[in-house]
Amino acid sequence: MLTTILNLLEVAAWSGIAALGFGILFNIPKSVIFTVFMLGFTAGLIKFSLMYFNVHIVLATFIAVFFVGIICMPVAHKIHHPPVVFCIPPTIPMIPGYFAYETVLSVMNFIFMEDDQAKRVELIDTIFTNGFTMIFILISIAAGISLPMLLLRKDSVKKIEE
Repeated sequence: MLTTILNLLEVAAWSGIAALGFGILFNIPKSVIFTVFMLGFTAGLIKFSLMYFNVHIVLATFIAVFFVGIICMPVAHKIHHPPVVFCIPPTIPMIPGYFAYETVLSVMNFIFMEDDQAKRVELIDTIFTNGFTMIFILISIAAGISLPMLLLRKDSVKKIEE
């Protein structure tokens, strides 16, 4: 149990570091560096904790990104910076690079290397499984960021805090 908690905290810390790296790459103000790290850490902790409890990666990603989208609006108002500064860097590490890599690798093997029909069918399955997982994760990221911003922009964030 302790090992699992430590593993989740380690992965969350790496998510926070990745969010911080992307924030620095996008030239965020120095005053928000810790906030971006904490949002990335929390988003990673939510995503990987849900995945530990067998929640599908698409739903876990959506919930984590939705959390970031909900939190970034009041935080942006309180710290006086645009919400994009807080919501984009923590979500970039959630882009499904592994699934994209596996999809492209399977496509390349299918087209150029494999002659055995049974392995070609297996590659088609891999292409569709990884490809659709990648697409749905990207859709969940877009929806998880967009929905809170659309919902919270109808009323002023000042009214939400009251």
